[in-house]
Amino acid sequence: MRVPPLPADEWDDDVRHALAVMLPEERLNPEGAGTALSTLARHPHLTKAFLRFSNHLLFRSTLDARLRELAILRIAHRRHCEYEWAHHVFIAKAQGLTDDEIADIQLGKAAATLDQLVLDAVDELDEESRISDATWAALCEHLDERQRMDLVFTIGGYGLMAMAYNTFGIQPEHGTAEPGPRERR
Repeated sequence: MRVPPLPADEWDDDVRHALAVMLPEERLNPEGAGTALSTLARHPHLTKAFLRFSNHLLFRSTLDARLRELAILRIAHRRHCEYEWAHHVFIAKAQGLTDDEIADIQLGKAAATLDQLVLDAVDELDEESRISDATWAALCEHLDERQRMDLVFTIGGYGLMAMAYNTFGIQPEHGTAEPGPRERR
């Protein structure tokens, strides 16, 4: 691990204030925050800013939660981010995705048209840093403007997290029943 979690004896008010953007009070500690947030806690001001953005993506987005999880899992797979994949499989299942649908995400395949469009959008953004005109036009038939904007920022935001987690060496916690922030919808 290149950047280890902040030790408990170094947690201060700045750290707790930064993480309070995403976590309830009872989880504002190294064990409750988990490995990723405890690692990000090493830079409280950056973490607070980034978590405000992440909070929107996870809890306030206009994008349907199921579609959001499709996008997150696809970018996590493409970026080889074990931490993000493990945590969002848990959330995706809570949003109704099946084991077969989750396995198909790794192949870039989906049975439903809109699901496939979301996976295509992830692949195009990851490869070309833009969604093709054809995919965009098809998305316009299913998603309104704000949903399409939230989709692009979800893919970009979780792509950024995957790069950070992979670079810092953050690995998923094994055996945790509660991986990351709870769905609040």
